[in-house]
Amino acid sequence: MPRMSTARWLLLLVAAACAVARAQEPPAPNPAKNNPHLGNKEAIRSGMTMYRVRCADCHGLDAKGYRGPDLTALLSGEMTDERLFNTIRKGVPGTDMPPSQASDDELLLTIAYLRNLTGTPTETVTGNVDNGARIFAAQCASCHRIGLRGGRIGPDLTRIGVSRSRASLVREIRTPSEWMAPTYETVTLVTKDGQRIRGVKKNEDVFSIQVMDVRERIQGYLKSDLKEVIYEKESLMPAFGAARLNDGDLNDLVGYLTSLRGADRAAR
Repeated sequence: MPRMSTARWLLLLVAAACAVARAQEPPAPNPAKNNPHLGNKEAIRSGMTMYRVRCADCHGLDAKGYRGPDLTALLSGEMTDERLFNTIRKGVPGTDMPPSQASDDELLLTIAYLRNLTGTPTETVTGNVDNGARIFAAQCASCHRIGLRGGRIGPDLTRIGVSRSRASLVREIRTPSEWMAPTYETVTLVTKDGQRIRGVKKNEDVFSIQVMDVRERIQGYLKSDLKEVIYEKESLMPAFGAARLNDGDLNDLVGYLTSLRGADRAAR
């Protein structure tokens, strides 16, 4: 067996010593241990935007779960912010949740939003709920579902009272195009013979796109069979300005929506 040179032996010793030193170093502190964004209203609003763009498609707009688990249940249990941070950062092997490419600060903003969401008490119902229910039936039910009744082209509102603040509801009624959920973005598909199909985007990849049209029909197309895909900036939901819905009726409608906290209320 050839003898190892002194220089190589010393090099191996140094490398081994460095490896031992690294192993003995304390682990880097978890950024979520001292989250500077907790309780900060502006930061929570930024976190809400990030959550809706990156997480809501799987975990639901209210974080109650859709394809992914109910985050409010996890955070109400033993899930610490540090563990949540690591889970988001590393992803969950064997599931649809990939490692996050977001910055540490963006993850902390998202966690601040989720903590605010799970820690916010249900708001008190105000306004004339019965009148709000009538307004909803006349103006909203053709697109939004409550329990087993209503349309499907807009989000299901059965539990909207526990997932939205009053201020959020007002903003989304008055200015619905300010933000659109990933599965409710407005698109118009133009076929090669000039036919136009307008609806909300449900799924899309490099080669195909699936939409629900305004008649609530799910339609799928290969992009190669389309002339154009138009990504619109305006929501299918009209803006309910003061001329269309006065402040009194808005107050009653929001009061009714705030009262919607599950299937029991929806059934009544």
